[in-house]
Amino acid sequence: MPQSSFQGSLDRYPLGAFADIMYRNSLLYPEKEAFVCGPDRVTFAHFNARANRLVHALRALGLAKGETIGVVSWNCVEVLDAYGAAMKGGFIVAPMNTRLREDELTHVVDDSAARVLVVGVGCEEVVERIRPRLKHVEHYVSCAPDVADMTPYGDLVAGHADTEPDGDIDEDDPFLIIYTSGTTGSPKGALYSHRRKMEDAKLWALNLTAEPRDRAMLVQPLFHIAGTIILAFMYVGATHVILANRSFDAETTARALESEKITFLQIVPTQLVSILDTAETMRPDLSALTRILYAASPMPVDLLRRGLEKFGPIFVQSYGQSEAGPNITSFPRAEHDVLDLPPERQEVLRSAGRPCVGVQVRIVDEERREVPLGETGEITVRSKSLMVGYWRQPEATAEAIVDGWLHTGDMGRFDSEGYLYLVDRKKDMIVTGGENVYPYEVEQILCRHPAVREAAVIGLPDAYWVEKVHAVVVLEAVAAGLPTPPGEAEDAAAADAALAEELRLFCRQHLAGYKVPKTVEFIDTLPRTATGKVLRRELRARH
Repeated sequence: MPQSSFQGSLDRYPLGAFADIMYRNSLLYPEKEAFVCGPDRVTFAHFNARANRLVHALRALGLAKGETIGVVSWNCVEVLDAYGAAMKGGFIVAPMNTRLREDELTHVVDDSAARVLVVGVGCEEVVERIRPRLKHVEHYVSCAPDVADMTPYGDLVAGHADTEPDGDIDEDDPFLIIYTSGTTGSPKGALYSHRRKMEDAKLWALNLTAEPRDRAMLVQPLFHIAGTIILAFMYVGATHVILANRSFDAETTARALESEKITFLQIVPTQLVSILDTAETMRPDLSALTRILYAASPMPVDLLRRGLEKFGPIFVQSYGQSEAGPNITSFPRAEHDVLDLPPERQEVLRSAGRPCVGVQVRIVDEERREVPLGETGEITVRSKSLMVGYWRQPEATAEAIVDGWLHTGDMGRFDSEGYLYLVDRKKDMIVTGGENVYPYEVEQILCRHPAVREAAVIGLPDAYWVEKVHAVVVLEAVAAGLPTPPGEAEDAAAADAALAEELRLFCRQHLAGYKVPKTVEFIDTLPRTATGKVLRRELRARH
C-alpha cells in the first residue's frame, strides 16, 4: 500500500466541521481509496480535490454559503461530490428520493429551495417533466454527458482549480437535509448541522467498531438516512464500497463482497433473505466479513437465527429514525451470541438493543410522563445528534421536539436490563423492505379512484418484505347498496382480482413503488370507534 506523504497543516478547518475530516484524510491517507462506486475508485486526495473543484464551480454560478444543492440521483460518485462540496463550501446538500413520483418529487425539490439541481443518469426524464413546476432551480447539472438544456457535470467543474476554498465553515452551519414522511405522508426535511452529523458519525463508529482498515459496503441509496453511514467510515479514514445498482441484487452484492474483501455490510432484513439464499448457491468467499448491520426494519427472529447459524455472531442491530440522526439504540455482536443459551435468554434477539452511548431514551405516556419499567409508551430520545429541526417548519419541529426530547411516534418498552422492545408504531407507519410508508398517504390516493368509497391501509407480516402494504377497501357500489348485476356473482373472485389490480396500477401512477399496496381486499364496512376513527387493529386482527 502506498505510504502517506504528509505535507500540510491539520488545523486549516475548525474541529467539528466535516471539512476538517476531509482535509485530514487527504493529507494522512492520500493514496488510500475513500470510495469505490461503480467503475470509479476515488482516493481520499482525489475526493478532496473533486469537492474543491465543485465548490469553486458552484460559487462561480453564484451559489452562496447556506444555499442548497439539490440532488436527484441513484448512487454515483457525483452524489458523493455534492456531499463533499457541502462539507468544504458551506452549502447544504439535499438528496432526494429517486423513487418518488412526480408530485412528490416536485414538492421536495421546491421545499429544499435548491437553486442548483444535480440530476443523475436515468433521472433526466422525470426531472424534465417536473421542470416547469419548479420554482427555485436555476441551474440543472446532469451526470450524463449529453442532456438537452442541462449542463454536463464534467463541463461544470472543468477549468476550476482543486485548491482549498476560502470560507468560514462553522460546526453549527447547516449541512444536510434528509427528507422523511410526516404523519400524514407530507415529506418534511430533517435538517442537520455539521456538529450534529459529526456526533452521529462518532456514534456509528463506536457502535460498529469502525477502524481505518475497514472496507465497508453500502447497498442502500445515498438519499436515505441509512446512507449517511458513509460519514462514520470517512470519520475513521476507512474505505466505503458503494453499489450503484438501482435495486438490490444479491448476486452482484455477493460477488462484490468477495472481490472487494468487504469487512462490514449494512442491510435490511429483506436483503438478508436473498443473501442467505445466494450464499448457499454461489458459495462466495466471505471470510473477510466481520460485521453485518441490520437496520431500518424489524428483524424476524427466525430469520436472524438463520443468519447467525450461517455467519456466526457477527450481526449488529441499530434502531433509529431519520429525525434522530438516526442512532437511538444498538445491539452489538457479542450479545447476539445466544443460540447455545436457554430459550428465555434467546428472547433478547427480539429486542432493539440498548440506548447508544450519548443517547438518552425515555418511555412516556400521552402526558409525557415516564411510564413504569416494563410498560409500553412512546419512545422519546435526547442526544447531540438529533436533527436541528424540520427545514422551514418551526411548528412541526416544536411538535416533534419538546424540551429537547424527540417524540419518535414509536411505541416500546424497556426490560429490567435496559433492552428496548418495539411494540407498535403510534403513527401506524408501515416499514416495508426498509422503507417507511404512512397509511394516510396511500388511503388518500385510493379514495381518488371513482370506484372507492373508503379505504384503510395497514401493514401485514410478509416473509420477504417483513411488512407488506395491504389495502382494505369499501367500494362505492357496496356502500350504496347497489345489487350485483346478473351473471357477475359467479365471477366475483375474478372481478375482485381485476379491480384490485386496477387500484394498484392507479396507486402506482401517484405514489413511489414501495408505497403501492401489495394486496387489496374488499369489505362491506370499515370497523370504527364511537367517534368514527377506523380501528386498524381490528383490520390487522382479521389476518
